[in-house]
Amino acid sequence: MDNHKEHKDKKMDHSKMDHSKMDHSNHDHAKMDSSKKQHQREDHSKMDHGSGDHSGHNPAHGQMGHDHHKMMVKDFRKRFWISLIVTIPILFLSPMIQEFFGYDLLLPRNPYILFALSTFVYFWGGWPFLKGFYNEIKSKGPGMMALISMAISVAYFYSAATVFGLPGEDFFWELSTLIVIMLLGHWLEMKSVLGASKALQLLVSMLPAEAHKVVGDKIQDVKLEDLLKDDIILVKPGEKVPADGIITEGSSYLNESMLTGESKPVKKEVQDKVIGGSINGNSTLRVKVEHTGKDSYLNKVIKMVDEAQRTKSKMQNLSDRAAKWLTYIALAIGFGTLAVWLILGFPFVFALERMVTVMVIACPHALGLAIPLVVAISTAVSAQNGLLIRNRTAFEESRKISALLFDKTGTLTKGDFGVTRIESVNELYTRDEILRLSSALELSSEHPIAVGIIKKVKEKDIEIPKPKNFNAITGKGVEAIVEGKKVKVVSPGYLRDEKIQITEDAYSDAAETVVFVLIDGKLAGYIALADEIRPESADAIKVFKKNNIKVLMATGDNEKTAKAVSDKLGLDGYYAEVLPHQKVEIVKELESKGEFVAMTGDGVNDAPALAKADVGIAVGSGTDVAAETADIILVNSNPKDIANLILFGKATYNKMIQNLVWATGYNVVAIPLAAGVLYSSGFVLGPAVGAVFMSLSTIIVAINAQLLKRKIGSN
Repeated sequence: MDNHKEHKDKKMDHSKMDHSKMDHSNHDHAKMDSSKKQHQREDHSKMDHGSGDHSGHNPAHGQMGHDHHKMMVKDFRKRFWISLIVTIPILFLSPMIQEFFGYDLLLPRNPYILFALSTFVYFWGGWPFLKGFYNEIKSKGPGMMALISMAISVAYFYSAATVFGLPGEDFFWELSTLIVIMLLGHWLEMKSVLGASKALQLLVSMLPAEAHKVVGDKIQDVKLEDLLKDDIILVKPGEKVPADGIITEGSSYLNESMLTGESKPVKKEVQDKVIGGSINGNSTLRVKVEHTGKDSYLNKVIKMVDEAQRTKSKMQNLSDRAAKWLTYIALAIGFGTLAVWLILGFPFVFALERMVTVMVIACPHALGLAIPLVVAISTAVSAQNGLLIRNRTAFEESRKISALLFDKTGTLTKGDFGVTRIESVNELYTRDEILRLSSALELSSEHPIAVGIIKKVKEKDIEIPKPKNFNAITGKGVEAIVEGKKVKVVSPGYLRDEKIQITEDAYSDAAETVVFVLIDGKLAGYIALADEIRPESADAIKVFKKNNIKVLMATGDNEKTAKAVSDKLGLDGYYAEVLPHQKVEIVKELESKGEFVAMTGDGVNDAPALAKADVGIAVGSGTDVAAETADIILVNSNPKDIANLILFGKATYNKMIQNLVWATGYNVVAIPLAAGVLYSSGFVLGPAVGAVFMSLSTIIVAINAQLLKRKIGSN
């Protein structure tokens, strides 16, 4: 846990109180505007298996990286087929093959024909490996390419020497088949790597190339890059929305599944926000452009996912170190094998064959691919399902979560508040007057409680007065001068601190949230609002409990409301009337008891608690999502997504472990066999067979990583 804390560089900038983002769920009308956790990014190096050309194993996610991968796949495929065609006559003309199958086909100058054909396969088919070897040596980091190149080079030059007079048998057929099998393995593996980047490429390709811009009475088709903020665009039925914006005319159901993971089309009306890349339903919309290009939601998601994929976690670094050491071990065992068999008096050809086989079979290819491919797939697939990973280590360690602390409003509940009661406790003010005066303070807020109060005012057709000298009371409410009166809308905690008596009938048994209205320092009345519990919450909590995770709730609401929600959902505990800074203390308390804590909040007001928790999960939607503060961001405020996150985190970690076990276990078994430990039993593993096993191990690792796509949302 301590190591994880070091990894999470939680530099918090708690500045600017912004009333437009007030948190009534904690009765904190003063939201911290932009508390951003500064992630300490590790080396954004490529998923490097060592190669110049072959460094294409990094699933880069720009279009250029995607095209580069396609070129790499095409190149390996071409080299494989041509090398295979040339290898066929090499096999037919090789004396050892002829002896094995009992036929005789020796052409005039047969050794020179074999030499010429093998030279082509070595230099042309083996070029990616030779070039990769040069780049590895140049960067002082010998790896997989060094092992392959040394193996094929030793085989080639020794075989060439036998053609020109050196006593011994050639390795031409083994050399050619080895290169062909290596090319096949790399080709198939590159296809898997390319498949990992396709999920994110789907996001990249979601925006249309053009938009229908409204200019006066005319519609002009313009390129996406020519769109500007505040332009009005027309979105026809079935079309993709070209940019983030606000609907100015029309209503329709939009499919946002590729962006948020929400499978059901979402109804959007005038003044609702739409996200670029979502698909319009069967009605025409006019949209005022808010964000384009790099500021768009989709671009922020792509950038975030790309950074997450290239940021190495502890598991990635472990894999890299293991692959590096395996290279050195393979080189040592390879030359050691050669020396041992020569010392034992065996022919140089036999000893050389053992060395070549060891070097081929010990290539850390599968090990080098084991983690990066899982990282690429899990991050891209998560993004498509509304889970944006900013901190890879936190995501991988989500499997350890033993206690989950929820903020209530908008997560366990819908956050759709409606006014249920308005009561006056001062005969000078009627219920409508209390509602009218308090609405002046709530007009600029987008919080569900404020929205609920304003909605009630509009229903009653009450005119909202303008406030003066607006001020936020940190963690407890807001105050302003309204029509010459000092009006405050505050939490129960404020009343207790000021020793103001709360009326006995303020709280009912229902799951209501109550805010109190003070006028000129005296309690004038209170407004109660109800927030419906999400139907998905109960199912999500069942999943958590099934996985032995304690579910707790921290809310600024009163004891009765908190207890009502807790009892209905069957939570393991709750904390009522909690201020934002107190959530940090709750997290600390849970961690002191040995719990691995995940905090779920809005990502801004709950920033200190999100930073303190082992895993910080921010919930929210729309274009501001990428600016929230957390390790992981859920585009939707749906608790079932958190269950998916934890289960997918476990599945991802399991895939990493499976791949590491396979890649290392394969070498533990195969290297001794390649060195010839079973020679006395009559078993000798040839270089070509070794190459088959090496390629097969890589392909198994790649396929296993691809199976991860089936895991998300399947639990």
